[in-house]
Amino acid sequence: MKYLGRSDFKHGERGKVGVLMLNLGTPDAPTPKALRKYLGQFLADPRVVEFPRVLWRIILHGIILRIRPARSAKAYATVWTDEGSPLLIHTKAQADGVRAALKERWGDDIEVAFGMRYGSPSVASGIEELVQKGVRKLLVLPLYPQYSGSTSASTFDAVAADFQQRRWLPDLRFISHYPDYAPYIDALVKSIQRFQAEHGTPDKLVFSYHGVPKRYLLQGDPYHCECYKTTRLVAERLGLSKDQYMTTFQSRFGREEWLQPYTDETLKAMPGQGIKSIQVVCPGFSSDCLETIEEIGEENRDYFLESGGEKFDYIPCLNAEPEHIAVLTQLVEENLQGWTAQSAADAQESARQAEALSTQK
Repeated sequence: MKYLGRSDFKHGERGKVGVLMLNLGTPDAPTPKALRKYLGQFLADPRVVEFPRVLWRIILHGIILRIRPARSAKAYATVWTDEGSPLLIHTKAQADGVRAALKERWGDDIEVAFGMRYGSPSVASGIEELVQKGVRKLLVLPLYPQYSGSTSASTFDAVAADFQQRRWLPDLRFISHYPDYAPYIDALVKSIQRFQAEHGTPDKLVFSYHGVPKRYLLQGDPYHCECYKTTRLVAERLGLSKDQYMTTFQSRFGREEWLQPYTDETLKAMPGQGIKSIQVVCPGFSSDCLETIEEIGEENRDYFLESGGEKFDYIPCLNAEPEHIAVLTQLVEENLQGWTAQSAADAQESARQAEALSTQK
């Protein structure tokens, strides 16, 4: 086996610090062919679908990938832009914003790249980009505030798989979650307050998170608890009573029971309970994407209004808003402590070792 390295590597060069920001992923185009490739990679991940592998491969390739790509392509086409998918656009903008903020403070000592767990640009391409720039200390930031094995742990798996092919591994730090990170909570609160200052206060504020099978919770996955914690902290800061907000879970797939209450069923029932106006916010998504723009902003909006609701508003994700860039930058800097101060000393030591090596030849 040939391990990856740098043919132009110089032993005396100054090692840099790298930040790799990762999100879930997106197809390359809103077409059945692109969706088949993307869903094939996504749904084949054993972290995403915990099911006997042989049987699942038969179901995935024999049924799901024959039907779902065309349906998903139509949904993606409704949110696609000239620049590509919203998730890709926002994630790139987030990386650009964090890069600019870090450069202003640390100069060229810190490099920033981004990638996607599934699709392009890949996790491997992000790591390779940083390694080629001389990164020897790597901080990985999955853009999932709440931890789940199907997201944060799956991202770690992809990073570890790449490292197995490399000759020299960088030092590694990994931010697995930040559901109660004070700056993140503060940014969510301010975003909701700004929206309500313009659009008014609803009968109910709904916090909708991406769902996972209920058995993941029963087997020890903390995602459910962390979602409720984020909701509680935001609601407390907003001064909401318990009857003014609730937490729901969206995007369930298959016949298995997932985390409840389900967003779609909850919104359909609300008008019959006298709740005529709602606002929905999705704190588990760092960027707007198909699940927020189309599933919440269109599909679930229709459910609510067709059931007798009168006013539905979706509060956008934090995306690349300046406050969110500040949150992500602060989170990164707090997790880089000790590395940035050492970079100069590390460079001097590398230079001494290179000089000693040259005298031995």
